[in-house]
Amino acid sequence: MKGFILSLQSEFYKSRKTLGFWAAILLPLILTLLVFIGFYVKSEKMTNMPGILLWMRFSGAILGIMGSLLLPMFVIFVAYSVNSVEHKADTWKTLFSLPIAKWSVYSAKYLYALFLVILSLGLFALFTIGFGNLLGLLKPGLKFSEYHMEVMLLQVYFKLFLSALGILSIQFLLSLLWADFLKPMGIGFVCTIAGVIMATANWEYDFWFPYASPMMALKTMMPHTKGQNNSQMVIDIFTKDVFVSIVISAIVFIAGYYIVQKKSVK
Repeated sequence: MKGFILSLQSEFYKSRKTLGFWAAILLPLILTLLVFIGFYVKSEKMTNMPGILLWMRFSGAILGIMGSLLLPMFVIFVAYSVNSVEHKADTWKTLFSLPIAKWSVYSAKYLYALFLVILSLGLFALFTIGFGNLLGLLKPGLKFSEYHMEVMLLQVYFKLFLSALGILSIQFLLSLLWADFLKPMGIGFVCTIAGVIMATANWEYDFWFPYASPMMALKTMMPHTKGQNNSQMVIDIFTKDVFVSIVISAIVFIAGYYIVQKKSVK
């Protein structure tokens, strides 16, 4: 356990100044800020909208950009950036020769990549809620205060996180085995495009393809209402595409350790 904690701390110190770390923070800030500015400028055209519709349009504008292509590509980049530090410094052999179990090194790296994804999606949810409420304060004509969407937005981003786990495990392994940038990123980009096409075309077996999961998550999480006057909105989180993503993530993560253990990392 001590070796795992030391490895995790080491990952933070090595990558805290890298683009991967700052992308996890700046990407949600920049995207939500741009949508906020757009809504602020066009606020006069939305003064007659009810609060629930305003929240759905505001959050939908962010999710529409982030969920289909941006999230998979961000996950692919994070998986590469975590391992690129060792590739660039050529320190893999040194790292695995330390008196720390290989499992601790491997799992700490994966957990740190997982943390960056959680950090980014958490900030997306936080900034969406914060900027939405700020719009309601700056533009009283926008009825954001009429409806509270915090719980639903947290459910949405939690489902997106689960849908991205399969991609993260696959790309983490690819970027660990290959030192160059083009192979893991190229494969990830092609698979992401293929996943978007499958999900858009409603292919019968698209849920088996992990790169289609974020797009499918957006399609299958459309909220439905229940209760009197349709006052409560509910999102189905654990759909079959999410279950497949979780299972693939676990299988690839475990298999990846044994692959790395038997293969000399160059």
